Amino acid sequence: QLGFNVIGADLSENSILEAQKNSNETLHFQVHDMRETFEDKFDAIFNLFTSFGYFENDEDNLTTLKAIKESLTEYGFAVIDFMNVTNVLNTLVPEEIKHVDGIDFHIKRYLKDGHIYKEIDFADQGHNFHFTEKVKALTLKDFEEMMEEAGIFLLDIFGDYKLRKFYKSQSERLIMIFK
Repeated sequence: QLGFNVIGADLSENSILEAQKNSNETLHFQVHDMRETFEDKFDAIFNLFTSFGYFENDEDNLTTLKAIKESLTEYGFAVIDFMNVTNVLNTLVPEEIKHVDGIDFHIKRYLKDGHIYKEIDFADQGHNFHFTEKVKALTLKDFEEMMEEAGIFLLDIFGDYKLRKFYKSQSERLIMIFK
């Protein structure tokens, strides 16, 4: 709506097929692995809502940062919006049951081997389901070390979507702007 030419990218072909229903002259979607450099260069790249740190191989986090840097124009910048791990661990609810549309979702959360796990169990129409999410518990220090190794300059850090100052123990988010 602001006239920018935008590409939405995701590794999931199903997600891209769904998103493509909203394509228009300036909004396009494509399947892309964020560990790989784009052929095109961008003025801005956004990695939002903790869409980072899910790799089995921790080296892929550094590879992704390098790919983002290499996909920027000379004056481009990137944003990573990640959970604030310190705050998440301080407020982690280990177990809960959520009731949605008549289904009881049994949720467990815990830290193990440097990852935050979320296990979800539920039954629906006589079938039992189990899903596990696992994300690397990356702190600002971890990102700073990876960014230094990738030759990235960290421009600014914020603690929420209103771009307030980042406080390690209480900010909801870790939002980093870099080039």
